[in-house]
Amino acid sequence: MKSHTFRPVDIPLDDSWDVIVVGGGPTGCTAATAAAREGAKTLLLEASGILGGSGTGALVPAWCPFSDKEKIIYRGLAETVFNRCKKGQPHVKADALDWVAIDPERLKRVYDELVTEAGATILFHTALASVERDENGEVSTIIVNNKRGLSALKAKTYVDCSGDADLCAWAGTDFEKGDKSGKMMPATLCFTLANVDEYAYKNIYFNLAAEWPDSPIYKILASGKFPLILDSHINNKHIGPGLVGFNAGHVWDVDNTDPASVSKALVLGRKIAAQFRDALAEFCPEAFANSFLIMTGSVMGIRETRRIVGDYSITFNDYIERRSFEDEICRNSYFIDIHSAREEAAKNFAQLEKLDTKSFRYGKGESHGIPYRSLIPKGLRNVLVAGRSVSCDRIVQGSVRVMPVCLAMGEAAGMAAAHAAMKYAGDVRAVDVPHLRARLKEEGGYLP
Repeated sequence: MKSHTFRPVDIPLDDSWDVIVVGGGPTGCTAATAAAREGAKTLLLEASGILGGSGTGALVPAWCPFSDKEKIIYRGLAETVFNRCKKGQPHVKADALDWVAIDPERLKRVYDELVTEAGATILFHTALASVERDENGEVSTIIVNNKRGLSALKAKTYVDCSGDADLCAWAGTDFEKGDKSGKMMPATLCFTLANVDEYAYKNIYFNLAAEWPDSPIYKILASGKFPLILDSHINNKHIGPGLVGFNAGHVWDVDNTDPASVSKALVLGRKIAAQFRDALAEFCPEAFANSFLIMTGSVMGIRETRRIVGDYSITFNDYIERRSFEDEICRNSYFIDIHSAREEAAKNFAQLEKLDTKSFRYGKGESHGIPYRSLIPKGLRNVLVAGRSVSCDRIVQGSVRVMPVCLAMGEAAGMAAAHAAMKYAGDVRAVDVPHLRARLKEEGGYLP
């Protein structure tokens, strides 16, 4: 590839921030909220025009479980977001905790209000463009791009909530990506069907999901009429009047750190969504004959890319042993949810979902801790990472990547970043972890 050298140029610099959070998904929203709540002057950068990531832009139709099958364990700001979103959905039971439908438009406003009420500043349509790091492992400045062109921003502490560990990778820290060969879980472009007959959907086709042996998805696959529907992944949820949201289908070989790869995937994902509409109209006519495809996600549903190499990596043994840590900042009870490679799907589509959903599941009341050290990237002094890019074994990433635990991690990271900025000259390793844990508990966090 040819290279181009920029001529020396002066760009505007804003060095007034205590904490800058990169990425306005669920993790970034709670990180920015928590940092601002602690009194830090906080900026949240988001490359799109909406907050919320998976639950809004990507149209994921339901929350993963908020409970350990006994009680809610993703508390604090996570519980606040969950309850505010659920409050505006009259068809959702007030005490529902697991696989609750998401109203994406309402959730956008929930995140807007959460972040701004705490006093953080949001900058939409602003993408990270470059990272400058000094010889001591401190990120000194970040360069961002928006309609004003390039500008420089400087903070005492940064929180990387980009989902892909962009800030860390561009600062030169080590990371892992996918499995040993570099293959990653497939992506999904979620979509919404409107004008669905609710009675038929709820009473005739309540068993669309692949774990039901008589799910229509198997007839759809066997027909061979819809060549872009390649496996039995068809999670779905009633999200509003006549509206059913789908987390369905897979797009393989997508790398969210490669714009060309994602661009192709979005084009293909929209075609897949259209085939699902047509397939459901043919095989489930009572519910879907008059439905129409009202919307696909504005962003791909990405399950994995980079994972940082941190001060501690959460291991598979930690997960299996339900391990607790002295420095844990939240708990997690979600099962290990690995979406399989294309080769496995091609072997036997009827077995794929069994492989995916019968992974490793906890019993009632069981969970494991997420240590603060797994949020600290090796080699960087003033940066924390939260979300699906934390330091962990690849198999564990299949559990910690989902929204409820990301919300909880984000709150802890934002609070720690504020403490580091205001008390420890930005040094995230100098944070008083017992005090951090005490503050998280004061704000409602679940740390038994």
